Amino acid sequence: MDSPLTELGRAQARTQRKLLQDCDLEGYRALCSPQGRAFQTAAIALEGLFTHIETDARLAEIGVGAWEGLQRTELTLDRVVDESEESALDLYDRAPGGEGFVALRARCASFMNSLSGPTVLVTHGITSRMLRVIALNMDIREIGALPGGQGVIYHLNRGTMQRLSMGA
Repeated sequence: MDSPLTELGRAQARTQRKLLQDCDLEGYRALCSPQGRAFQTAAIALEGLFTHIETDARLAEIGVGAWEGLQRTELTLDRVVDESEESALDLYDRAPGGEGFVALRARCASFMNSLSGPTVLVTHGITSRMLRVIALNMDIREIGALPGGQGVIYHLNRGTMQRLSMGA
């Protein structure tokens, strides 16, 4: 669901802005998911760094169909799911009526193929992982090997990934 940013989310976006203001962003575009939380994050994180933030629906979070808006404890599951990251990721792929990883990969590949230069992206957790799977030339089954996290910035360049952090 598209709930508003929490105070923690706003603080994370401010930290992202501090990280980005130290980067040379000349010639970069800013693209964002049209979903409210991502756009709110982008507005804070990119304030003063870009004059325009474009939206692209292909950056939206993975659709979870019938499970939209439910807590994990409310899901009707066909098997026991542990609390590991890998098991939780599997739920996104199995959501009844959901998008699934194959369709998400196709959507993200379409987006990546449309890029024409350096770009700052503001998107969501699972979509971010899939974009990185593609950029790093990984197999879709390796999505769980990539780090997630809220309020983080990953710099991808020529098949490498670096997580930006304060003091790095």
